[in-house]
Amino acid sequence: MRFAEERIERLHALARDAARGGEADRAREYVRLARRLSERNRVRLPREFRRFTCDACDSYLIPGRNARVRTRDGHVVVTCDCGEQARYPYE
Repeated sequence: MRFAEERIERLHALARDAARGGEADRAREYVRLARRLSERNRVRLPREFRRFTCDACDSYLIPGRNARVRTRDGHVVVTCDCGEQARYPYE
């Protein structure tokens, strides 16, 4: 169990670095690997990982580059380039 959590954290870091470096396809592959690993081991993905990945296309989201972030009444709306929207509450 602990191995899976550590591996997911490492894949998250690799996806973030790849996305920032302009390698979107490599970042997408890291995201897919991390999701598959969490499903196999029944481990919940970290909140930061879930918030910065698109559920529809598995892209690693970087606000301003491939994601639009807007605040509404009591929630944040993150829109991916593929059109998928995610909403998260805030205080």
